[in-house]
Amino acid sequence: MDIKQFLKDASMAHGVSGFEFADIAKIVQERMSGLVDEIRTDALGNIIGVRYGDTTDPLRPKVMLAGHMDEIGLMVTKIEEGGFLRFTQVGGVDPRILPGHEVIVYGKKPLTGIIGVKPPHLTSREEAARAHKMSDLFIDVGMPEEMVRDLVRVGDVVTFKRQVSELTSDVLAGKSFDDRAGVAVMLVCLEELKRYKVAADVYAVATTQEEVGLRGAMVSTYGIIPDIGIAIDVCHAETPGVPDWKTSSMGKGPALTQGANIHPKVYQGLERAAKELGIPVQPDVAPAATGTDAWAMQVARCGVATGLVSIPERYMHTSVETLSISDVEKAGRLIARFISSVDACFVKELKKWT
Repeated sequence: MDIKQFLKDASMAHGVSGFEFADIAKIVQERMSGLVDEIRTDALGNIIGVRYGDTTDPLRPKVMLAGHMDEIGLMVTKIEEGGFLRFTQVGGVDPRILPGHEVIVYGKKPLTGIIGVKPPHLTSREEAARAHKMSDLFIDVGMPEEMVRDLVRVGDVVTFKRQVSELTSDVLAGKSFDDRAGVAVMLVCLEELKRYKVAADVYAVATTQEEVGLRGAMVSTYGIIPDIGIAIDVCHAETPGVPDWKTSSMGKGPALTQGANIHPKVYQGLERAAKELGIPVQPDVAPAATGTDAWAMQVARCGVATGLVSIPERYMHTSVETLSISDVEKAGRLIARFISSVDACFVKELKKWT
């Protein structure tokens, strides 16, 4: 599988939280086909690829992987005189990054627009000293008001318009790698599992609506009832001005999280798999809930033994999220190795905390 091409295609696809079906879901289903025994969806749009274990034991363990395919974006709230569009955020959008951005408005047909703001020449000193609020900004699609009103409705969603940049052969920058990189990790893992004899059934879930409340992971975990859940997401990579202890290093392997959201034996199993493969991993700590699909997975039904594997990423929740392809590939290989070690005995040991 050409994982670089998948990352490029997935990055540029449309799939704001709650609207994943529009574009990104089709790409994920297409790439997952052939790597699993069946693909299904649920009422929230989660894509669930199932790879059955290589044994006939009817009590095979279930391992669930979760990487969310939704992205942050915007939503039209008002069409103003002149055809300018006011908007709000879907997910955690930082207003500081918005002025001057090109966007795509998904109305009756996709419309290219730009996020405009009052130019500095016409701005008072008091205004210039303040950060722009989202309420100060607007989208200009360059059309007369009557055309805009015909093509756009309140409630239409908006994404950033951005091509993926190859900064080096291993480093990509683009939108929505949070968390389509996690989906890429699952695809690498499924491909890698062909090399192993696997006792467990594997449920690879491209989840929806993570950015607005972990909703896809919540309902899919409830339906699958896994013995083990592994969330795959991004974490902060080293960046000027950010304390080292809050970041991991890009290009030096995935990060493994420890903390209350993580089952210690799942963590140990992932760490052991990394050592067996000679894959470097980086420590990450989360004293409470991680804010990822791992949290929704852990507390579903009677509880799930959960792990979290993260890809270091710079500039999270911008349109130039930056990551290393090698980290994605290593994470997929690591998780596949871990899954190959999961059997009924491993699951039984999860209930022994000492």
